[in-house]
Amino acid sequence: MAQDNAAFCGVPEGLPGDTKPPLVPPKRRGASARKRQRYVEKDGKCNVQHGNVRETYRYLTDIFTTLVDLKWRFSLLVFILAYAVTWLFFGLIWWFIAYCRGDLEHLEDHAWTPCVNNLNGFVSAFLFSIETETTIGYGHRVITDKCPEGIVLLLLQAILGSMVNAFMVGCMFVKISQPNKRAETLVFSSHAVVSLRDDRLCLMFRVGDLRDSHIVEASIRAKLIKSKQTQEGEFIPLDQTDLSVGFETGDDRLFLVSPLIISHEIDERSPFWDVSRHQLEKDDFEIVVILEGMVEATGDISPAWGHLNPGCSCPVLQGGDPKFPLPPKLSLGPPHQNKPIAWGAAFTRSVGRGSQ
Repeated sequence: MAQDNAAFCGVPEGLPGDTKPPLVPPKRRGASARKRQRYVEKDGKCNVQHGNVRETYRYLTDIFTTLVDLKWRFSLLVFILAYAVTWLFFGLIWWFIAYCRGDLEHLEDHAWTPCVNNLNGFVSAFLFSIETETTIGYGHRVITDKCPEGIVLLLLQAILGSMVNAFMVGCMFVKISQPNKRAETLVFSSHAVVSLRDDRLCLMFRVGDLRDSHIVEASIRAKLIKSKQTQEGEFIPLDQTDLSVGFETGDDRLFLVSPLIISHEIDERSPFWDVSRHQLEKDDFEIVVILEGMVEATGDISPAWGHLNPGCSCPVLQGGDPKFPLPPKLSLGPPHQNKPIAWGAAFTRSVGRGSQ
């Protein structure tokens, strides 16, 4: 029963027939009114800096993921440098072969058979390297059969060039096809509420999809991020606790065609069971909501992130009669378009925990 949790009970703000306007949430004052820093941003980035990392070589063991995780400007820089360095490297080798064989000293000797026809300097060697690796083949510069070392180099550059193309094009394709932007059209409500649902006290918020193409096999989970101290005196910073949003009943698997209200029942297993309304306003914690699903158009898995901390509105709805509480007024629009939420006591009487 919802009345078992006396932490959210309070003195009635008015009778069921009272026509007074709903109370406005009180403004936060003091240190609690400061802007709180997010633990997880809405785009999924964590505000965590890794310090004293000595084994940095581990990033190179998974170089593909490292390149994909780079910012776009660094990815483009690596992409350009990968091709430019290989072109310059093989161009230098082509020029060095021509220099050692004396081809540069017999440019006007038509009886001389060079390693590469019409290669008269480093610039032409660099252009021949580009033509070889990109398989352009203009036909002006061509390798001859009198240069075995050039034939071996041609094979090496063709193989290495294919590997560079596969690696870099693969990195760029994975980076472009990442479904991170799909989460921009998965919208969470700007406010969460604590209210009665089926005579049970619940923390509720709403999520909706703005696109016509649906998220397939969508699932949702919630984490409470809060520091705590154990009974042995150990301090655990940023401890993570699961908030049940229907895992036992399967309600965490969503059919996200229309906006849905996600609820967390505040019962004996909930970390909010012993938290009063006023303590809820002052506590330093954060709720991270993670929605994952498969993009219907591409088949990629797209994560979306919601966020709630005491700096956001988490009011207790005033229901007047406890049998008919006001429904949550949740909006998926921008913050300036959100409707105000009533503030007041969830119950009209205080019942001790454990009573029926």
